[in-house]
Amino acid sequence: MGREFLHVFTDWASEYDSSIQGHDKEYAEVFRNYPTILKIIADKAGNSVIEFGSGTGNLTKELILKNKQVYPVEPSPEMREIANNKPELQHITFIDGDMEHFPKPNFIIDTIVSTFVFHHLNGDEKQRVIQQYYDLLPPGGKIIFGDTMFLSEASHFKKINTALEENKLNLAKDLQREYYPLIPDIETYFTNAGFTTRFIQMNSYVWIVEAQK
Repeated sequence: MGREFLHVFTDWASEYDSSIQGHDKEYAEVFRNYPTILKIIADKAGNSVIEFGSGTGNLTKELILKNKQVYPVEPSPEMREIANNKPELQHITFIDGDMEHFPKPNFIIDTIVSTFVFHHLNGDEKQRVIQQYYDLLPPGGKIIFGDTMFLSEASHFKKINTALEENKLNLAKDLQREYYPLIPDIETYFTNAGFTTRFIQMNSYVWIVEAQK
């Protein structure tokens, strides 16, 4: 369920917002167009939203600005604390949970969103939660995820090799350690669960997948 990577965020939480702003040169391309990614996801979301891996609250804030009802779920206490200390989010309750195990909201939701989270789940977990979300959503409901994805194993390996050649060792380790998905696999997972999908490329790492029930 992805919690094996929680220790990464214990160390990274205080620097996360700086990283997404491009100050960490190793990850500058990964987070290129980050504000646009958030805006697109918030624009496409319905009115009542579960957000998984809400982190420091950046997508949460974008959703609230668009008058969405948001139920943010985040397993890292360090991330939740940083989010709740932001003035715009001090009235928001950030829920302790992960993409598979979380307390259900007490209202009907029409959209499930996340950014840079889905890769924490292995293939079996990805398929399991997609089916879980299908059962949770009403007809016409959506899943909208922004994350690093690859068109093929070859393109994934090329990114690892490029990172090593450029001495971006943390990025290379990250690309080898976590469960970054292939787009054909993601499309199959959603189709098998009963969704139709579309993909938008945001930079050389990140795509947005929009899946509708």
